[in-house]
Amino acid sequence: MAQKQNIERPQAVKDFINEHQMLFWYSPEPKSETVSDELVVETILNYGSLNNVRQLFQVIGIKNTAKIFFDSIKKSERRKNNYHELTLNYFTLLFNRYAQ
Repeated sequence: MAQKQNIERPQAVKDFINEHQMLFWYSPEPKSETVSDELVVETILNYGSLNNVRQLFQVIGIKNTAKIFFDSIKKSERRKNNYHELTLNYFTLLFNRYAQ
């Protein structure tokens, strides 16, 4: 079982999540700031606009986003399948080129 990180999340990430609350509709508002980084990255890459993706890169960095993305898809086939096929292909290519 994965342990939750007890690291305090930066305010910029909390603000980013709150700003994009409509993408996290399944999480009650007070708890939306506590969603995992994996879920933030997955949600924004799958459902966010290009502007949302750019903001995500500014808030947590493209290299950190790439690390979270690759770690997530390598954990299991189920997690890999959480990404849309085109999203998975596009961001795999983008991160391999710009985040290495």
